[in-house]
Amino acid sequence: MFTRFTTIVNSLKNLGKSYSNQELVRKILRCLPRSWTPKVTAIEEAKDLSTLSLEQLLGSLMTHETPMKSHEHVDAKKKKTIALKASREESESDEGDDIILISKQFKKFLKSQK
Repeated sequence: MFTRFTTIVNSLKNLGKSYSNQELVRKILRCLPRSWTPKVTAIEEAKDLSTLSLEQLLGSLMTHETPMKSHEHVDAKKKKTIALKASREESESDEGDDIILISKQFKKFLKSQK
């Protein structure tokens, strides 16, 4: 994201539009997703945005991103699925259930045809 942002800012400078460092820092903080809101708030409260450089902001965001990715990786490992082998024994009650199900579906079909 930072590389794309820098490319855009440099292109704008070539076109004659320049932004202050504070404006650039605020733009980056605004574009972060909601999951980053606590970190954005912490940066805004703990640091002076008028003196914070883009490199310091990038370092702070990358430091926060590393544990976030490791937590996502751990959560993905915890999600295990269990597959059970299904077996079915036929009985008279199953056959009766099948007949009831077919008759209900047939009644619905007739209602929809009227």
